[in-house]
Amino acid sequence: MTVDPGDTHAVYERQARAYDEQRSRALFEARWLARFTASLNSGDHVLDLGCGTGEPIARWFKAEGFTVTGVDFSEAMLTIARNRWPDGDWRQADMRDFELDRQFEGIIAWNSFFHLTGDEQEDCIARMSRHLKPGGNLMLTVGPSAGEETGTVGDELVYHASLSPADYAVCLEENGLRMTGFLAKDPDTESHSVLMARKIKGDADAG
Repeated sequence: MTVDPGDTHAVYERQARAYDEQRSRALFEARWLARFTASLNSGDHVLDLGCGTGEPIARWFKAEGFTVTGVDFSEAMLTIARNRWPDGDWRQADMRDFELDRQFEGIIAWNSFFHLTGDEQEDCIARMSRHLKPGGNLMLTVGPSAGEETGTVGDELVYHASLSPADYAVCLEENGLRMTGFLAKDPDTESHSVLMARKIKGDADAG
């Protein structure tokens, strides 16, 4: 592994425009998004963690009638999102230490969570659980197995990491969450590996 995970923020700042131009709007994610929202109600509040420029994930949630808070660590990415939706709730924060003033019915981190190291991912899962209402849904894109890899943003390399599915299941359980779905390299989503979980109702961390 030759890519420093600490470089990810700077890469996104430099590549925001290129990322936005290259990001697919085909909504190959739609089947998972529909599954994620199947138990939610119109108007429910969804946290898009690592929202980028808002395309196409936040746009989909808005079009489906959900309230969206978008969080990203890149000010350059958020500037594009704010220009598209000036009345949106766009917040600059790092998923490694974000603290918001509410809980959500759903939290999604699509193509963002896997930029964290393994230890940071475990800490982030605990943080996401605290921000999720009992019965709320969580959806992440992760790796198909434990390890570190490189990805690209624009023309620059970025760090990717993943735990094993079993380790994710353990970490989720330790934080009041239960895995409800995992599919490695889903061919219908351009080979993304998708994990879903739900916060257990009545968990002591629900408040």
